[in-house]
Amino acid sequence: MTELGRILVIIPTYNEVENVERITGRVRTAVPQADVLIADDNSPDGTGELADKLAAEDDHLHVMHRRGKQGLGAAYLAGFDWGLERGYDVLVEMDADGSHQPEQLPRMLDALSGADGGPGADLVLGSRWVRGGAVVNWPKSREALSRGGSLWTRLALGIHTRDATGGYRAFRRRTLLGLGLDDVASAGYCFQVDLLWRALKAGFSVVEVPITFVEREYGNSKMSQRIVVEALLRTTLWGIEYRGQQLRGLLGRSRKQVAGS
Repeated sequence: MTELGRILVIIPTYNEVENVERITGRVRTAVPQADVLIADDNSPDGTGELADKLAAEDDHLHVMHRRGKQGLGAAYLAGFDWGLERGYDVLVEMDADGSHQPEQLPRMLDALSGADGGPGADLVLGSRWVRGGAVVNWPKSREALSRGGSLWTRLALGIHTRDATGGYRAFRRRTLLGLGLDDVASAGYCFQVDLLWRALKAGFSVVEVPITFVEREYGNSKMSQRIVVEALLRTTLWGIEYRGQQLRGLLGRSRKQVAGS
């Protein structure tokens, strides 16, 4: 992992006071050379204050205090800006609730660098739905919703990524710089699909690494059916728009061929 350069793990938080110390401690143990950025959306439960106390005791831990709850996508975009401005070479997305296990991050970083024997990648996804991936303590309804969301995304966009909606990811710096982050307006569930779709359209290499996703033990999930439905609608529109562009391109080339014959 050393050849990857400086690594930043970005962990957005909102009312995660029961989890923030656990997750930062696990990250620091699993990948000691990495820095951690807590991007807190002004949590009323004291998450930001606790993060400040932890950061005062660890030079590898940083805290970003945001004005209020603006959504997961906005928090990650702010974290990306913070990390890119400070010259980090790898930026990692990770949930605060422990569902993304830090102990599996070294394997993802190996896939990014090629230390696992592969060619290396521009973006690595921690995947629940490839061989070896799993979820723990999820009801069947939640699993069906997630699997169905990824399946619909693959069909709508014509991609082969098995876990298109997962939020455990490792980006190279050059990948983020090539995604056009300035005009990303997506949030939450849809945000993850948006960044993946941008990466694939830009020609970046994407690798999926199996992970075990563990349902949170403490606190409440921010996921809702409304968020998922909104994401699927946006994904459908992206797919229609992309296929329309392809069709217009084909028609344009056909007219040129006819005109030149």
